[in-house]
Amino acid sequence: MANDDPRAGRRPGFVGWALDRAQRDDLLRRLPPRYRDVVADHVTLKFGGGEGLLPTDTWGDIVGEADDGTGVQAMVVAIRGTTDRPDGSTYHITWSLAPGRDAKESNEVIARLGWRSFSEPVRVRLEPKAYGR
Repeated sequence: MANDDPRAGRRPGFVGWALDRAQRDDLLRRLPPRYRDVVADHVTLKFGGGEGLLPTDTWGDIVGEADDGTGVQAMVVAIRGTTDRPDGSTYHITWSLAPGRDAKESNEVIARLGWRSFSEPVRVRLEPKAYGR
């Protein structure tokens, strides 16, 4: 008998947190996007994994920003007081992109250029979520 569940056999592309949609518009006003394509969607915890591995945290703090000046803007996020992801990269939200740029470039920009701390963190609600491939 065939399995009719469309999720059967699929692993998520990554697990992490979605930005709270009710708070997103306020965040975009408070932290204006610099580039045309607004992303401001999620924080990645881990690539691969399954729904049983969803994080339990529901809050974070936007503590800084990275911007390469040519089309990648990301907000750095602290979760449980750290910006360090388990894989050695930095928790962040790709905030905005110029045409032709890709969200995955945020990791490289933060690693290469670092990030600027904000004087006051911005509290953000987060929804644990698995994202499909």
